[in-house]
Amino acid sequence: MTSVPLAATVDNDPLALAADFLRAVRYGDPTTAHERTLRDLDPDVLAATLDTDERRLAFWLNVYNASVQVLLDAAPEQFADRRRFFSAPVVAVAGHDLSLDDIEHGILRRSRHSLGLGYLPRRADAFERTHRVDERDPRIHFALNCGAESCPPILAYDHETVDERLDTVTAGYLDTEVESDAEGDVVRVPRLLLWYRGDFGGRSGILDLLREYDAVPADASPRLRYRSYDWSLALDRFADRAGGRRPERTGGSEDDDSDGAPRE
Repeated sequence: MTSVPLAATVDNDPLALAADFLRAVRYGDPTTAHERTLRDLDPDVLAATLDTDERRLAFWLNVYNASVQVLLDAAPEQFADRRRFFSAPVVAVAGHDLSLDDIEHGILRRSRHSLGLGYLPRRADAFERTHRVDERDPRIHFALNCGAESCPPILAYDHETVDERLDTVTAGYLDTEVESDAEGDVVRVPRLLLWYRGDFGGRSGILDLLREYDAVPADASPRLRYRSYDWSLALDRFADRAGGRRPERTGGSEDDDSDGAPRE
């Protein structure tokens, strides 16, 4: 398919470029020009543009979600080897080859190890140190879509409204995925909260999150059980296309990580 040149406003603005990359994916338009322009971005322009966490979040969330869809639409069989899928380079930005792990765990989680439950650091190169967020925001876990059925729906992010949108996706995901028993003393929560519990502040932070988003009563202190993660491939799950409540899945026992490691 012939590549269509990008508009000058997109070509010269990394934030607009990332948003238009995701828009093109959403509507099935060619993305070759977007990928090439991302690769050829001036590193100094990129660093100057992404000068706040709001800008970094909007840019990298859009790039991550768009890249996943492009990769799996072209070769869905790659999802079978999840370790390689997340660790192999998938997109070039400002001349730097990046994997999905680099974007998620390096930039968006401020250099945290993918398997450290949110507590262990990972080694960062110069690009990562330049572009990673200043403060970790655990709500990103409800915004990143890796192509699995249990992933949250995809939204487009803009730096001016990214905080509001992260609240929206967090509230929506918790509303869909959190279930309490009849007595209210046990609550089944998304497996993401186990995999990245350190990002959320441990068990107490998870409970604070659940209370903040009205997933449990304000005075509740239930036991936590973690739902299993459905890795079935589910592409094109944009927010306006995603269905309602997912089928029930078997949850793990309290603080049980037997369902496997995150993102692999």
